[in-house]
Order: sequence, then C-alpha cells, then structure tokens
Amino acid sequence: MSVVIVTGTDTGIGKTVFAAGLTAALSATYWKPVQSGLEEETDSQIVARLSGRPVLPEAWRLDLPASPHLSAEAEGVEIDAAALTLPDVTGPLVIEGAGGLMVPLNRRTLYVDVIAGWGAPVILCARTALGTINHTLLSLEALRARGCPVLGVALQGDAAPEVEQTICDFGAVPSLGRLPRLDPLTPAALGAAFAAIDMDRIRKALTT
Repeated sequence: MSVVIVTGTDTGIGKTVFAAGLTAALSATYWKPVQSGLEEETDSQIVARLSGRPVLPEAWRLDLPASPHLSAEAEGVEIDAAALTLPDVTGPLVIEGAGGLMVPLNRRTLYVDVIAGWGAPVILCARTALGTINHTLLSLEALRARGCPVLGVALQGDAAPEVEQTICDFGAVPSLGRLPRLDPLTPAALGAAFAAIDMDRIRKALTT
C-alpha cells in the first residue's frame, strides 16, 4: 500500500477538491480520519462525488464545525489520536487532514503529530491569495521540524507566479502545480484541471 497525505495551511483553501482530483488520478482510496461539521456535504461525500473512487468511513464524525478537540468535547468525548492508525487497503491511499497542521485533536495532540507518526509523504495545499507566503512557510517548518517528508506544495486559486516562486525558493520545496477556481466544479472539470498537476513526481514518490 502506498500512502500520500493531503494537508493545508488553513481550512477552506481547497484541499478537499485537490484530494478528490488526486484520488481520481491515482485510482486511489480516500480517507478523512476526522470530520468536524456534518450539516453540509462532508469532505468524504465531496470526494466520493468528484472522484468516483472508494471512500473509507471516518474514524470520527463530529457535529460541530470547529477544531476537532472542541467538536469532540461538545459531544462529551475525546479523540483517541493513538487509534488513528493507517487502514489496510489495496492500492494507493489518499488521506486528508482537518484544517491546518497545528489543529488539536485533543488537549495533548496536534494533527501534525499524527501525520508525523504515519511517516508518509505530505502534499501541502496553499492559497495563492495574500498571506500565503507566511502561512505556507510556517507550515513547511512545522512539518520538517517533526521529520515529515514533504512531497511538494499544491496551490489553489488565481495564478501568482512570483508568490509561487517565493514559496519554492524560501521553502526549498517543489511546486506540484496549481488548481484554478472551478465553476462549475464537476468531475470532468476537475479532471481537466488536474492535467496541470505534476503527477509524475507524485507517482514516483509513491513507488520509491
């Protein structure tokens, strides 16, 4: 089994859309271990709709759209981070994190610590909007401080080549490409846009 983790610099930046495109491109299985917020379409439902690929059930489904530790506490439970072990699937597995890297799962464990324990290559999704240089470089530092192998940065939004180059230079990280805003967001539109993503680099990382 080959595993790749999709995380982001923040919440709501498009990492679920990227994860859906990646899941389809790799003919992979998708897993979102922790889902906070159930009122709207969940990330797993979005990925299933856009990728047409198998989706594993979440380990934790929490009603409140908030940080996972707060969502769990609102329901009188605590997320057992140690129990978030990699599922056994056939073929590639795409895992999507919740929010950003420094999101608490409980009062002792950050999501990035669980990611570090998995030891799989990480794709960091980031906006191209103002502020992304700071957020992306801080996220890269957090990953590397814990020994997480960073595969590259995937940008979301309008083209910003100077911003992209600055992130790559200061972060010493390759760009995996950029997904534009897609309207309408359909499986066909996402598949076409994903042609701009460096899938050769991603596939190579999953086979070495």
